[in-house]
Amino acid sequence: MLYHLFKYLDEHFNFIGAGVWQYITFRAALAIIVSLLISAVFGRKLIDWLHRKQVSETIRDLGLQGEEKKRGTPTMGGLIIIGAILIPTLLFAKLTNVYIILMIVATVWLGMIGFIDDYIKVFKKDKAGLSGKFKILGQIGLGLIVGLTLYFNNAVVVHNHYTAAQAQTAGLDTAKMGKKMYQSERLYFTSEKSTKTTIPFLKTSEFDYRSMLGWMGEAGEKYAWLLYTIIAIFIITAVSNGANITDGIDGLAAGTSAIIGLTLGLLAYLSGSILFANYLNIMYIPFLGELMVFAGAFVGACIGFLWYNSYPAQVFMGDTGSLTLGGIIAVFALVIRKELLIPILCGIFLVENLSVIIQVAYFKYTKRKSGEGKRIFLMSPIHHHFQKRGFHEAKIVTRFWIIGIFLAILTFITLKLR
Repeated sequence: MLYHLFKYLDEHFNFIGAGVWQYITFRAALAIIVSLLISAVFGRKLIDWLHRKQVSETIRDLGLQGEEKKRGTPTMGGLIIIGAILIPTLLFAKLTNVYIILMIVATVWLGMIGFIDDYIKVFKKDKAGLSGKFKILGQIGLGLIVGLTLYFNNAVVVHNHYTAAQAQTAGLDTAKMGKKMYQSERLYFTSEKSTKTTIPFLKTSEFDYRSMLGWMGEAGEKYAWLLYTIIAIFIITAVSNGANITDGIDGLAAGTSAIIGLTLGLLAYLSGSILFANYLNIMYIPFLGELMVFAGAFVGACIGFLWYNSYPAQVFMGDTGSLTLGGIIAVFALVIRKELLIPILCGIFLVENLSVIIQVAYFKYTKRKSGEGKRIFLMSPIHHHFQKRGFHEAKIVTRFWIIGIFLAILTFITLKLR
């Protein structure tokens, strides 16, 4: 809102200082500061209110160290995160930007699903919470919105740039192409609707999902939207559930998400800048840099939440927070066309997910073969395995954060290591 206000004041009244609001980096910095303040100030008030209402999470007796001390700790703290993301975004972002609109929808959509789940657990005293099929349906719904918007919305395009010589070689008519100046050189560009994404480590760094339907011939073009939407649904469901599983010990999900969010924000800024996109030889996506403002609010919200969620936690985020964080990360990666980097960047979520799948599959397999189920890990998800081995949860979280930072750096390296 403030972006639009100061833009109007600058254009019509030449208001002193209003021009600075056009800079994405300035507004992203403000988003971080405000989200931190919201988390710190209003977070305390919400925690006190949750205490008074006795909104606490049911702690299962799993035989873990320090488990008993967590009884009575308030949950649904994800409301702090959601508020600290949405308020700065609404204040500082360009609200007509299709990518910002998508991120706001994703935040509210999955926040509502997580809130309903926590509400059933806390107020209805049903430990199972919202049925798994309804959670999946909600994630599928968001995947449909994101996939169809990215495919059909006219504002979602990719620019292909050419020098005059390259355009001539390709047989393109420069008179009908857009023009931009880049490092004192005139570049010509075409805008296209695209289902391309970035492939890590390969010299030909782009992959077009349409090519997967090449065997269908001309009919494949008609169903490209369906394939792309199915991929969006799968990614959103997987990452959202991965973050949900990771939220098992104090500060793990929030800290890991902050690292991932910062990385995605920087990738959005690079892809939304013609200068950096040309230098790194990555896709240039117009108007994508605006997502840096949302990413600033996201990172600030996660770090601010750690003020109360770090060991020993004064509040848990619950599904209200964990489903939302995972969904935001998945949608963000899809929007900036870096979803194939998720296995690297979100490696913590991936390993947490796999540890549960492997544990359950092996248990069922050995029970069917020998009549007695066996386990690979002492307990899953894998962070509980390390707890069972006697590691303090604060040490586990810190080491997972270090791994997350390493994976974030590796993600950046993939832009040049091909």
